[in-house]
Amino acid sequence: MNETVTIDIQRASQLLKLLGDPTRLTMMQLLKSHECCVCEFVEIFNMSQPAISQHLRKLRDIKLVKEERKGQWIFFSINKSHEDYSFIQSILEQLPKQDESIEKLEVQGLRVCCE
Repeated sequence: MNETVTIDIQRASQLLKLLGDPTRLTMMQLLKSHECCVCEFVEIFNMSQPAISQHLRKLRDIKLVKEERKGQWIFFSINKSHEDYSFIQSILEQLPKQDESIEKLEVQGLRVCCE
């Protein structure tokens, strides 16, 4: 049963602006079903670590993603308890899955390259 939850226009606009960046939108789609660390995103997006960290900081600042320290590494996941998760989820459900990016990392032996 899908419960319709409305959010105000200002909040929706803020979220859509944040997710309007293709890198952040793809990150959210990946995090929907996979925990990832910065080094994995560096490989997936072929971007520098500081650029990836900047994208993640923006998502973390409004609590769309959460982080968990495992040893010296930090893994990110989507925050399913976020007040606007149902809104975000409805957007992500319209997008193609990104599992192939994770599968490529696994084939290359880079899936958890930071452990």
